[in-house]
Amino acid sequence: MENLRTLTELASRLNGIVIISNDITEKDIEKYEIEEIYSKVVGAFEGIEGIKILDRNKLLEIMKTIDDKKPDVVEILQPLSFKSLAKEVDANYKIKVARVEKTGTSIGDFTSYFNDRFRKLKEILSYRRNTGMIITTDKISQYTNGKEISVVGIVNDKIITKKGNILLNIEDEEGAAKILFIKPEKNGRKDLIDAFESAKKIITDEVIAIKGRISSPFVIANLILFPDVPIHQIKQTEEDLAIAFTSDIHVGSKLFLEKEFMRFIEWLNGNVEYKKNIAAKVKYIVFGGDIVDGIGIYPEQDKELNILDIYKQYSTFFRYIEMIPDYIKIFVIPGNHDAVQRADPQPILSNDIIGDFKKENVNFLTSPSTVEINGIKVLAYHGTSLDSVIHNISGCSYFKPETAMIEVLKRRHFSPIYGDNPINPGKSDPLVMNEVPDILHMGHVHKNGISEYHGTRIINSGTWQARTNYQIKLGHLPTPSILPVYETKTGIMNEIEFNGF
Repeated sequence: MENLRTLTELASRLNGIVIISNDITEKDIEKYEIEEIYSKVVGAFEGIEGIKILDRNKLLEIMKTIDDKKPDVVEILQPLSFKSLAKEVDANYKIKVARVEKTGTSIGDFTSYFNDRFRKLKEILSYRRNTGMIITTDKISQYTNGKEISVVGIVNDKIITKKGNILLNIEDEEGAAKILFIKPEKNGRKDLIDAFESAKKIITDEVIAIKGRISSPFVIANLILFPDVPIHQIKQTEEDLAIAFTSDIHVGSKLFLEKEFMRFIEWLNGNVEYKKNIAAKVKYIVFGGDIVDGIGIYPEQDKELNILDIYKQYSTFFRYIEMIPDYIKIFVIPGNHDAVQRADPQPILSNDIIGDFKKENVNFLTSPSTVEINGIKVLAYHGTSLDSVIHNISGCSYFKPETAMIEVLKRRHFSPIYGDNPINPGKSDPLVMNEVPDILHMGHVHKNGISEYHGTRIINSGTWQARTNYQIKLGHLPTPSILPVYETKTGIMNEIEFNGF
């Protein structure tokens, strides 16, 4: 009776689109979900003119595509010739997740949030060389014109004046001040030229330090200091291990590159000769969010899915990572396509989503999170705020996401522009980078990017999804199936390509 209802429902949904032949029985579709069948049938006949008839042979052909998308729960055997160095070394890691508070709605909640952001970043700025003695904005009026001062404030707005100067309005705990960056002449003072160029990249809501002289009612700036990260040595380990970084898997999407992703898993198991020596060192994998494509993320998304059930999307992903060797420690953070709140910080995947899946080597974390791996601090964040950073800071682009990641690192805040990217305003701001990372890992933009800034490795890990129609409209070219792998002993950064073999 249940199967008869399924067939009847399928016929009613396809009415006017496709005619179902009489040779199809309930038994032919008993093991499939109605959503899966409907999506596949509509997709198979898309673009075909005239009368469309679904007979049993066509149905079985379509159903095979569903079966092919579901990885079997199998154990991938490592060849005897594969000597894993990572397997012989004990894992050594510490996890620190972000505090995810309940969303506040009152003015007091927002005030507490920004006050906490300001205090944390002001403390970081106070340790910056050249900051000098910081005074609060209410003390500015006590000094005469020409006096050199240092102030720290949160940027309320930024204005370009008729003369081309840049005017900032900043606030601190005690008041407000107007900061003026005078457009310099070509052969003007170098400090004023540098300050003006830096001011072009200032964004609202960020916390900065300004040095300048008083010229009432303004402070004429000659130096900007961002919270920034200090120059430090790139950390290396005694153990000859490797950390793999990946993100934006998008399981459930029709454009999910399953063959390439399976090559990656086979590679980890030593069954692919290509750069096999590096696979033998992989001890850790960081998944940077968007592990599934999700449901209802954007209008008419269902037309681009081959798995229309969110739980099945996750169970399919879990079947993939079950094939990864148990000695490899896995860390999974969510992204904006995952089944958690959209606002940052994003919480750990719920028990409802994880279900019965449990493996000792798999850790589910918040976004952002810190994982200290053999003494190397890895800061992982999905990267949703990169959109607002790229749109608002000159010199940043989707073509080179590492440029935007460096700007985020300079500001020591994962989402410095409030409003462009949803933020959960609690009593404290967990998006401030209190610690200096050795590696900063993000995804989100589907474009690989590798760089280094002040001793911090910058990694954007691309995607395992082919180019979408939306990306085609934007002219965005993703770099799918390229895996960044960092060797912790030598500091060598590899990019392993799983396309075309």
